[in-house]
Amino acid sequence: MRQSVRVTDPDGLLGAADVRALAERLGVRPTKQRGQNFVIDGNTVRRIVRTADLLVDDVVIEVGPGLGSLTLALLPAVARVVAVEIDDVLASALAETVSDRRPDLAERLVVVHADALAVTGLPGPPPTALVANLPYNVSVPVLLHLLEVFPSLRRVLVMVQAEVADRLAAGPGSKVYGVPSVKARWYGDVARAGSVGRTVFWPAPNVDSGLVALTRHEPPETPASREQVFAVVDAAFAQRRKTLRAALAGWAGSAAAAEEALRRAGVDPGARGEMLDVADFARIAAARLTIESDR
Repeated sequence: MRQSVRVTDPDGLLGAADVRALAERLGVRPTKQRGQNFVIDGNTVRRIVRTADLLVDDVVIEVGPGLGSLTLALLPAVARVVAVEIDDVLASALAETVSDRRPDLAERLVVVHADALAVTGLPGPPPTALVANLPYNVSVPVLLHLLEVFPSLRRVLVMVQAEVADRLAAGPGSKVYGVPSVKARWYGDVARAGSVGRTVFWPAPNVDSGLVALTRHEPPETPASREQVFAVVDAAFAQRRKTLRAALAGWAGSAAAAEEALRRAGVDPGARGEMLDVADFARIAAARLTIESDR
């Protein structure tokens, strides 16, 4: 017979003792391989939900819900939470945890047992928001993948490693501006939305965490595809100390071809990738297409 659960938080949220007891009951030991660090502080998940700027009719994707700390905070605020969990035990236990602690909200939860990097569709209506404590080892690939696959996502708030948060939110000219910064801005406006200390996690990570918010907008107008623009971005930052003329030589076929595309796009061939925004990269990709079509 399953042991009854005593809920002490007025909102049914998980505290430190609850998380440890639940993990022990399930035989769960957090693993670094999957970047598992469970939030043990109710005020932290409340703050995340407030900061996410959600609407009551939102359909939220949560990646890596773990034991359900953030899930329980999200459910009262939105119409539906689709929790994508790769771990067998955690995926099978989440619905039961919600039923124990918030039976009035259990119908709003859908659990998808899958790798978020492999998800190409979800049950039910299209998701409108992504709110998650992303596994740190795959945070950027997961974020970019879901933005690509689900154009219905209008708002994102994710917790990631602090250094990654800085990179995602950085603008041109910053030392940490790079591939993640540019690619995230293809999809929307990105900003830092707060910091999170180590003590709100179990086990406590060796790094601080940060919140990153993204508000969706249309990508730059360009005849080039997303893949073609991203290829320019990858090439520009693969050798970030080199000028764009040199860094894009392999992408364009030669340094002279790279310079021709750059000049046609109105970009200084002597500049470096860290000085360009996403619209600049889109113009370079489009210029290359025009040059090829003229030949």
